[in-house]
Amino acid sequence: MLSEKKDEIRNEKGLNIVFASNYMSIHQLYFSLSMYNIKNVKYTFVATSEIPKFRLKSGYIDLNHSYDFIICAYENEENRNKAIDLCTNCDVLITGSAPEMYISNRMKLKKLTFRYSERIYRKKSQFFQIPLRAIKYHLRDKLNPNVYMLCNSAYAASDYNKTLNYIGKTYKWGYFPEVKEYENIDTIMENKKKNSILWVARLIELKHPEMVIELAKRLKEEKYEFVMNLIGGGELENKIKENIKENHLEEYVNVLGAVNSKEVRKYMEESEIFLFTSDRREGWGAVLNESMNSLCAVVASHEIGSVPFLIKDKENGLIFKDKNINDLYEKVKYLLNNPIEREKISRNAYQTMVKDWSPQVASERIIVLSNFLLNKDKNNKAEPFSDGICSKAKKLKDNWYLKASKNCKKSEN
Repeated sequence: MLSEKKDEIRNEKGLNIVFASNYMSIHQLYFSLSMYNIKNVKYTFVATSEIPKFRLKSGYIDLNHSYDFIICAYENEENRNKAIDLCTNCDVLITGSAPEMYISNRMKLKKLTFRYSERIYRKKSQFFQIPLRAIKYHLRDKLNPNVYMLCNSAYAASDYNKTLNYIGKTYKWGYFPEVKEYENIDTIMENKKKNSILWVARLIELKHPEMVIELAKRLKEEKYEFVMNLIGGGELENKIKENIKENHLEEYVNVLGAVNSKEVRKYMEESEIFLFTSDRREGWGAVLNESMNSLCAVVASHEIGSVPFLIKDKENGLIFKDKNINDLYEKVKYLLNNPIEREKISRNAYQTMVKDWSPQVASERIIVLSNFLLNKDKNNKAEPFSDGICSKAKKLKDNWYLKASKNCKKSEN
């Protein structure tokens, strides 16, 4: 189907858009497919390196050779020169993890360029350090009026602001995995297992699986009936299994190990509650997109990069204070005790993904934003979008949720 539409799209007059990154991954694939199928747009993905072998061993698929809109610049000199030419002369360039050799000529021409980035201060100890890339490349971008930042984290705008970069030039972005539109969401809701809780991540320190075990321990002590599944492998797997055994949670908690992506989505579709416990080191967190799309009621840490963009607290998900087990426990108890409200949150989560944060919406909005910036009237500063993808990303402090919670309590009183 893609090959049939290719000539039709490329013969149309319109924007020539190039996306340059290290290699095609599932995070860019569905956005790229949507872009490629938009009329009046010529779209190319430039892969600057082959997929690492450790990724292939862990189950990743080599997508670099799966679609004819992808140029593998690393394969030979002809492809590399073609890729550099495309990156230099296209109307719009979106670039992330791509060597500067593909971008340097374009910077001199000061053509419209979107860099995209997660947050750069992953640890609080980094606050007084300016990352090397900010010094080497992004400070140079400060002098270029046509370079903008697509924020793959709600905290990216604030982080870059600390380096005096992209001030007033940051837009909401993210990763866009497949968004399913179910024929009957009532059937999905009916097939969910009662009081089922799911956690999906690598079993490593930054994901905080220990919080999930402590949560299960407290729920058991309070006599709740529930089943909790943990999907993923990692260095903490043996420790987590030991904790489950020590707390006699074998009847409640299952550690399923690594599971392929299709099976993960099936578990999401069968689960009522999804837990996302990572700390500030979680750049985006695409499992949030997927679990919301699967009609889960999500309880997520406030410092995860995607959370402030995707979740409206108590409307389409619940947010808890980062690493605060008491807050996590109270939020999960609320969902278990209020099935009607839980279902409402689950349905709202699904609608958020389908209507507001899908790859299709992202592709349509980046074109609108690009045209706006290419034809920007200095006397008209009105942005094309006031919320959601491609709307302005404002500075967000790490403790925003604590302040929001206090204000909410004051208004309730």
